[in-house]
Amino acid sequence: MARMQSLDLNPRHTALISIDLQHSNVGRALAPHTAADVVQRSQRIADALRAAGGTVVWVRVDVTALLSLPADASISRPPGSPVPPPEFSELVPELQVQAGDVRITKRQWGAFYGTDLDQQLRRRGIRTLAMSGIATNFGVESTARAAFDRGYELVFVEDAMTSLAAEPHVFANTQVFPRMGRVRSAQVLLATIAAGAAGEAEAPGAAR
Repeated sequence: MARMQSLDLNPRHTALISIDLQHSNVGRALAPHTAADVVQRSQRIADALRAAGGTVVWVRVDVTALLSLPADASISRPPGSPVPPPEFSELVPELQVQAGDVRITKRQWGAFYGTDLDQQLRRRGIRTLAMSGIATNFGVESTARAAFDRGYELVFVEDAMTSLAAEPHVFANTQVFPRMGRVRSAQVLLATIAAGAAGEAEAPGAAR
């Protein structure tokens, strides 16, 4: 997996798309990365991207709506089981969501279907999406496929996403995501954002 290769992107035209870092997911046992590590890395990327003039998008899923879908039993709520409490659908406070961030509520796996995410990104001139969140092979992959179809450039932050097991995470990052974009570590993305911000500051006529 090409995790340590450099990147070429403009932070001002880049958005972090962080998927479903909410209580219903962060409380699970996950692999290969812990939920705490994914939250911490996503929060660091968000801070860096904001400071560099980029966009931060926090996506959450309405858990009650998702579990009520007539879908596979692995995600549907069994008849008679209790309705998840509202806080299950809320983002965890460790993300330190800011007033200027974009918030998207979805009711399917993907963040584009039935939401204004594409419109929000186009209004801001976003061309590159950095993907993070839970779970790699569900919400992240579904959103990435829709983004790829819409012509966005994609960066998959391998250690800022995780899944219910290591195997599907590894498969997505080695067999699926490289065909849609670039797979990198949070460290590489943070270094790229910092370099891009420095380059903007040094450019002739840049605001100081």
